[in-house]
Amino acid sequence: MLRFCCLGSGSEGNALVVESRDGLFATRVLVDNGFKPKQLAARLARAGLALDDLDAILVTHEHSDHADGVAALLERRRLPLFATRGTAAAARLDATGVDLRVLCAGVAVEVGALRVEPFAVPHDAGEPVQFVFDDGARRFGLLTDIGTPTAAVAEALDRLDALMLECNHDGALLRAGDYPPFLKARIAGDRGHLSNAQAADLLARIDHSRLRCVVAAHLSRKNNAPALAQAALAAVLSCAPAEVLVARQADGLDWLTV
Repeated sequence: MLRFCCLGSGSEGNALVVESRDGLFATRVLVDNGFKPKQLAARLARAGLALDDLDAILVTHEHSDHADGVAALLERRRLPLFATRGTAAAARLDATGVDLRVLCAGVAVEVGALRVEPFAVPHDAGEPVQFVFDDGARRFGLLTDIGTPTAAVAEALDRLDALMLECNHDGALLRAGDYPPFLKARIAGDRGHLSNAQAADLLARIDHSRLRCVVAAHLSRKNNAPALAQAALAAVLSCAPAEVLVARQADGLDWLTV
């Protein structure tokens, strides 16, 4: 059984737990940690978990909302750290004593009962990747913090059973908002973040016939609204907007079985 739980999604902190269970045996990995120790512990507790329940941590890239809490976590619990060499160096997570398992885009790794497939994404970071998780029966894809939905990214996300997809901003809201021009350009740029329209376009390009669950993620508080993201993705899926779930900053998203 493959399931996942979002502990929080947005510019103030991101973390995701992915679990594969086979009978009494379970593998649980934490993907990113942008939260301080007490906040992470509280969010894990809300999901019925503690630090001791985690088997590894994977880091997508070094930006503070994804990696600021990783070093503190590793001080409290020695876990294998999976990250690209560029991410580990940029986040200063390659120090002596860290059990670093270097990831390379396009090269799958086994983490307990999970097969993890990292793939490269265009984002303004050192060596960013996103992931597809496979337990042998189901496939779950994570895609946030990407500026351009490339053909290679679309190929990596084919034949999924569940997808957590960045819908960072609505283009019109971003343009009309009060962000300074340089920040608007960065967000909307080729190495920034996906708009609702870009996310919908990517979803339309992949084989989504097996998708049982789609989650809109990493929504901007100022430049987006859940209803806008849901409507954009629902139009592609030919479903009601309410059937598209939203991972929120404050309370994330409860466990979902793929």
